[in-house]
Amino acid sequence: MLSSGGDFSDHLETPTLDAESSSLLHSISEHGGYAFANMAAQAAAGDFRAAEAGREMAWEQLHLGPWHSVLPVWRDAYSMACLLVAKLHFAGGELQEALRVLDMGLIMGGTMLRKDLDSAVDKVSAKARGEARADSKSEGRFVSGELANAEILKVLPEKSLSSKIVGKRSGLSLEGFLRDYFLTGSPVILSDCMTHWPARTKWNDMEYLKRVAGNRTVPVEVGKNYLCPEWKQELITFSQLLERMQANDPIGPTYLAQHPLFDQINELRNDICVPDYCFIGGGELRSLNAWFGPAGTVTPLHQDPHHNILAQVVGKKYVRLYPASVSEELYPYNETMLCNSSQVDLDNINEERFPKARDLEFLDCILEEGEMLYIPPKWWHYVRSLTTSFSVSFWWSTSESSSAS
Repeated sequence: MLSSGGDFSDHLETPTLDAESSSLLHSISEHGGYAFANMAAQAAAGDFRAAEAGREMAWEQLHLGPWHSVLPVWRDAYSMACLLVAKLHFAGGELQEALRVLDMGLIMGGTMLRKDLDSAVDKVSAKARGEARADSKSEGRFVSGELANAEILKVLPEKSLSSKIVGKRSGLSLEGFLRDYFLTGSPVILSDCMTHWPARTKWNDMEYLKRVAGNRTVPVEVGKNYLCPEWKQELITFSQLLERMQANDPIGPTYLAQHPLFDQINELRNDICVPDYCFIGGGELRSLNAWFGPAGTVTPLHQDPHHNILAQVVGKKYVRLYPASVSEELYPYNETMLCNSSQVDLDNINEERFPKARDLEFLDCILEEGEMLYIPPKWWHYVRSLTTSFSVSFWWSTSESSSAS
């Protein structure tokens, strides 16, 4: 069992790790991790080089093949290694390094040591904020003022906002949502549903985001979108993301896209609420993801298998929607990994390759700050940020689809 001694104020408590370390190391050894177990023992005794070596060994195991083929025991091993490294950083007063390693454990690690990682993050974050509280002046809002329609149309796909606009409902009852939209599979904008969210004011304040998330490591996408060859992914701090958004990086926008940020940063999770609409159908919430980036970020035309409410907390987005009935005319990719994405680039349609796509009917809208958009399962959608934008997506399934999946 790993030791948990030391001065409490300079020590990260890891009760689950302390209780489960012996059995976890035994399981890791059974899967070829004898060297890792040796490094973990040395790390528990305070050897920083051994701790980093163990983390590197686990990292390599996570990247030997496709993510779905990674053994759960190696994800737990990576969590363990991150905790051991973070404890040594924290004891040495290296708070930012401790947070970076703990975030890597949250992003890439397993579930066994999740509570230890969360409690360690809380303690390191609290101490880091206490040291950084000297200058708390506000740096202002991300988004202020209005965009002219003429300016908006310049950046949108051809024919935008000229056909059928998504309907908008204020104060829609659960019964009305179920009857008119959920059961009929029809998109709708829901207004006045998140006026009570703290996020509505807090997330438009750069100083607040820096304070609660600035030192946290997050995965981002860099480039036009995930279908472009120059697109890539990186791990950076939230503060670095804010800096890139302000700098208009020439290599393309940096976008925190479809990331479970609220599982990682509890303060941001407490700023929002799951809409009651997401419990219609008797199913369960499947995922809760953040989308944060500058104007110009694009999610290309694709479809998702679940019910989706996209909540626009900061800024505004353009959304175009096509029903599942025209899937063939939108030319989905044949590859398994991209079969839910269309080959049609709405910003520059190749009419020779995709002749059926040009004249298809669609719904579209400008999703304004404070509004939610319901996107039924299998509806194709294209999304473009018109300003700096912070959105939250709620995916949920019905009881039928939950039992079938």
